[in-house]
Amino acid sequence: MATSPSGLFELVTNLSGILCDLDEAGIRVEVGDDFVKYRAHRNRQSDRGPIYPMFDVESSYVDHTNGFWICGFQSNGELIHTQAVRLLDLSGMSLGAHLDTHRHKYITPDSTPDPDRTFFSGPEALHTITGKVCYHGDFWLRGQGLGGPRSLGATALLSRVLLELMVGVWNPSFVFALVPKQLAAKGAHLRYGYSHCEPGRWLGPDQQVTDEDYLIWMAAKDLAGGLAHAPQRLQHTVRLSNVRPANAFVEANADLDAASNA
Repeated sequence: MATSPSGLFELVTNLSGILCDLDEAGIRVEVGDDFVKYRAHRNRQSDRGPIYPMFDVESSYVDHTNGFWICGFQSNGELIHTQAVRLLDLSGMSLGAHLDTHRHKYITPDSTPDPDRTFFSGPEALHTITGKVCYHGDFWLRGQGLGGPRSLGATALLSRVLLELMVGVWNPSFVFALVPKQLAAKGAHLRYGYSHCEPGRWLGPDQQVTDEDYLIWMAAKDLAGGLAHAPQRLQHTVRLSNVRPANAFVEANADLDAASNA
């Protein structure tokens, strides 16, 4: 469905305000659909695990027709933020069936003794999410301590950029992500702008729990309702170059999905 002129103007207005706020906070945002370039960005990150199959051109068919990514850079060119989205055609198939078939692309490496016999279960939404579905993953924002981007509210703004573009380009029926249990317990889905959060478990060959991820998701009506509200502003803006390094007790870097699971 094509975006109306008024809808396009609202999209541009919202994104312009968000990008200005982020720029004032020292985050330069780049949006792209060349996943060879994205893979190169991710491979240069020595403090993170490798890119996961859903966004890796060497493992999945992903290009401008079914995906895009967002990166954030400091003024010195250092990469401090990533996230990406994939469009999935689940016509006639539930999300649960999709995860059963493609579980190897979602399972955290080395979390189970047998990935071939490990499945995700629990959330009721696994049976109702279908049609044109987007998967939102690889969300990561480097911690900077007090005064850093997280404490200013940058997580919500960066997620909002992706959701605005996703709806404007694809207008999906659903969007979902997988969040580690420890982040879900802290209300991560609210920071990312999601309406629903359901506990889930990866069950191994002997029905043992090998990992715990929460399914966060929104239907089209949830997306429309959330995006109808004006984007929040940063609590205050401060150049990241002036922020002190994080102390040891500050929360470690957090991904939208386990260990940058994507």
